[in-house]
Amino acid sequence: MSDQNGQFVVSALKYRPQAFDEVVGQSAITNTLKNAIEQNHLAQALLFCGPRGVGKTTCARILAKMINRKDDSTDLDDQEDFAFNIFELDAASNNSVDDIRNLTDQIRIPPQVGDYKVYIIDEVHMLSQAAFNAFLKTLEEPPKHCIFILATTEKHKIIPTILSRCQIFDFKRITVSDVKGYLRKVAEDQGINASDDALHVIAQKADGAMRDALSIFDRVVSFSGKDLTLQAVTENLNVLDYEVFFKATDAIINNDIPSLLIAFDEVLDKGFDGQHYVRGLASHFRDLLICKSAETQTLLEAGDQTREKYLSQSKKTDQQLLLEGIELANTCDLKYKSSQNQRLLVELCLMQLASITFSGEKKNNGSQIIPARIVRQSISNEAQDISSIKKTVVAADLKIEAQPPTDLSKNEPAFQPNQIILNTVQRRPSGLSIKSIEKKKAHDLKRIEVISFETENLPTEPFTEVDLCKYWDQYRLKLEDDGKHNLASIMGIDRPKLHGETIRLNFPNTTNKKELYREQGAILKFLHQSLQNYNIEIDVEVNEESVKTFVYTDAEKFEKLKNKNPALEKLKQTFQLDI
Repeated sequence: MSDQNGQFVVSALKYRPQAFDEVVGQSAITNTLKNAIEQNHLAQALLFCGPRGVGKTTCARILAKMINRKDDSTDLDDQEDFAFNIFELDAASNNSVDDIRNLTDQIRIPPQVGDYKVYIIDEVHMLSQAAFNAFLKTLEEPPKHCIFILATTEKHKIIPTILSRCQIFDFKRITVSDVKGYLRKVAEDQGINASDDALHVIAQKADGAMRDALSIFDRVVSFSGKDLTLQAVTENLNVLDYEVFFKATDAIINNDIPSLLIAFDEVLDKGFDGQHYVRGLASHFRDLLICKSAETQTLLEAGDQTREKYLSQSKKTDQQLLLEGIELANTCDLKYKSSQNQRLLVELCLMQLASITFSGEKKNNGSQIIPARIVRQSISNEAQDISSIKKTVVAADLKIEAQPPTDLSKNEPAFQPNQIILNTVQRRPSGLSIKSIEKKKAHDLKRIEVISFETENLPTEPFTEVDLCKYWDQYRLKLEDDGKHNLASIMGIDRPKLHGETIRLNFPNTTNKKELYREQGAILKFLHQSLQNYNIEIDVEVNEESVKTFVYTDAEKFEKLKNKNPALEKLKQTFQLDI
């Protein structure tokens, strides 16, 4: 904006507040300072600390003017010559001991006009250690006519002895809404038609600093003229438009990997970094997630038009999809710097995102085809206890979901007769015993979804226990040849006994029982085909008393032999033998 002489004046100077009421976003501090002046409770050393561009120096100058005008009936615009009572020192360029000594020499002289001399020391953290030490005594006991206002962006660099002598005021970052509201006033004053989304992007880019926001505003106005649009702002500030992430999310929802990769390539062609794109996508997912609840919608920082788009797209996205999307994008962000092929890393992340279904699970759910005889008896009666299929299904090492059979007329004949397809997920290793699994069968056997099932009878040829033992031993020898010696030895613990069509086994512990059940599906498949009987089942009982006693030490061996031949004890005593 130009002044009366036609010379351009940046908005940060033109619209610099001249009174506490004009300061944006620091009402707590400005009210405290006004009350301190009115009640004459103002400290002689004040420290203003906080981020850049939030009003520290501005408040210091306003305070310096108001201190000498507190008893004057005129307002701040009157041309009283109080400027001679205000001294500004830039500690960045005057940070030596000599500079501080010159300052202490000046403070001894009382003001010619007004009651106070005010010393504003900006960037006070830049003072050297020696300069801080030279300033301590003066700061602790200044003359009654002197007030020091120190300003810094790095409070942690100031020595504790200085901090203890000051009344500290912490300036906060100005919120996006406050910055946007002030920019709207500036735009109206300059006759500029600015959209709400455009001002919102400028406010976000400023990162809580009003001075930065006004500087960005001037730059964008020089680019776009009197019409300030979102497109002009994003092009000038080199930031990704919201629309980029809306389109990317639509492609992810539709599992459209080609469109997603092409859109990412267009982003790279514009000169943006892949990591910047991934971070923006994660933030977009976060904004969609908070839009799904009315209570958290206030956390969304966006313009009016963009807010409506967020609310609309959040209704089309599943919460689990957003959560997993944030996790994938964040993982990609963490690996980006160390990756040797950064573009491939981002593209892989995008392909993973586009492979998520609405339920948050991968497309391939690992469906498996299992012979119908496994569940034939259980689903014939809907009221039958689901535990009856546990013994025949647990060997497949699956968690099964059970539900009533579906309407077969709606399914295509993609599978062979007498087969069903079960929705399965891989069982994770567990330390639970078989008994505990049986007590929690609702967790192990949940729902069986029958896709195709026919009640055609399977072979049930009669067989003898001799035939059973023959094929049992054949399978055990096959395990030996395959290198599964542990399982083969478990099958040899007890000879199978036939009770009707059920194979009864007696094992000494539950571990052996569990290991056999893991192989049960393969064993039954072999026996069914060999004996031509698909009603065969395996029932294992645990009898810990049947554990065989093994002999290890010499004394144990002698006791074992003595039980068989008592004469050995007499021989030992006669010849005084020792073991």
